[in-house]
Amino acid sequence: MSGDAIDNKIIELIKKNVKISNSEISMMLGIPEDEVGQRIEKFSDTRSKILIVDDEIDTLLPLKRSLEVEDYIVIGASNGHEALIKAKTDIPDLILLDLMMPEMDGYEVCAKLKNDNLTKKIPVIMLTAKDSVRDKVKGLDIGADDYVTKPFNLNELKARVKSVLRRSINE
Repeated sequence: MSGDAIDNKIIELIKKNVKISNSEISMMLGIPEDEVGQRIEKFSDTRSKILIVDDEIDTLLPLKRSLEVEDYIVIGASNGHEALIKAKTDIPDLILLDLMMPEMDGYEVCAKLKNDNLTKKIPVIMLTAKDSVRDKVKGLDIGADDYVTKPFNLNELKARVKSVLRRSINE
């Protein structure tokens, strides 16, 4: 049985009986009790993780705080290279991606994310001052799940984040 299959079985058992002990799960699945504990510890924080990628600290920090208040785990990246690394190591549930960044723009980051088996299913919302229809279409064609222009309404952005996360969970 693969690691993901074991995790899914553990989750199923806990959903059926929230008071089930690690030793009972161990006996039912035929794996060591300490492994059960380690696996549960890894997935016990069920909050959604969001990676915000923006080279402007004035955008990154307030948005990070606003999303943390909504009980999201928020990670920041200040450029495209850092975003690609964090997307692979932290495996976020959603990426908020600025388009206009030095060295590697958001279009290139999104394309690389969508062409990598490890990150291709992570939903991306592009956040940018570029508001032409051409720019929006290009972003969506590359693989973005949504496109929000700056300046944005924080409540609308939060609603879009919830909507994209809800759709990605149901896939």
